[in-house]
Amino acid sequence: MGKEKKNKEGEQLKKKTKNLWGEFKAFITRGNILDMAVGVIIGGAFNAIVTALVNILMSVCTWGVPGGIKGLITVLPASNPAQEGIVGQKFSTGELTNKVIEFAKESGATIDAESNTFVQWKDSLLGLYELHGTTYVYKQSAFIDWGTFINAIISFLIIALTLFVIVKVSKYLAKRKAEYQAKLQEEYYQRHPEERPLPPAPQEKKPTTEELLTAILAEMKKEDSKK
Repeated sequence: MGKEKKNKEGEQLKKKTKNLWGEFKAFITRGNILDMAVGVIIGGAFNAIVTALVNILMSVCTWGVPGGIKGLITVLPASNPAQEGIVGQKFSTGELTNKVIEFAKESGATIDAESNTFVQWKDSLLGLYELHGTTYVYKQSAFIDWGTFINAIISFLIIALTLFVIVKVSKYLAKRKAEYQAKLQEEYYQRHPEERPLPPAPQEKKPTTEELLTAILAEMKKEDSKK
């Protein structure tokens, strides 16, 4: 008796598992799911193309700016001592050696560019700053990254223009397809007029609410005149 019960429970479990697998399979093979997956993959690839194109355009347009598009920043004045930086809010790559020596001097060490500890001092200083183009900016400073903002605008315009063209072309192709199918159908009906469907019978015009009220009022007046 216990064995039969276990077998029955096992069969029910297999049946439930099979049903779940069937539902999952039907879900992942639905047309809209597959279309969405294809769209995500193509969108990712298209995003990489747009990013590369924007970088090329901005590199050409900002070739005269030190550091290119990444150098288009505005460092805001320090509002508190924490934003003033160790050796200033910002400095250029050409000032790096002098800033490292200054950083070491403020920490009580005397070094030069040939010192054995110069690299360690440089790494310590650069850990507090981040490079934007050819400018090192103190990490706690506030700044406006114009390059990223312009990059985002151009990317948006390129994507919007591409989608606009795709939609226009799709509508045009759909219109031409419908016209071509209508032309083929008309040619077929001309060769086989007996198969042309009859035009729909004209429907009787239903009276409007105003017409109904007018008719009711006329009937009421007619009844009153008889009395």
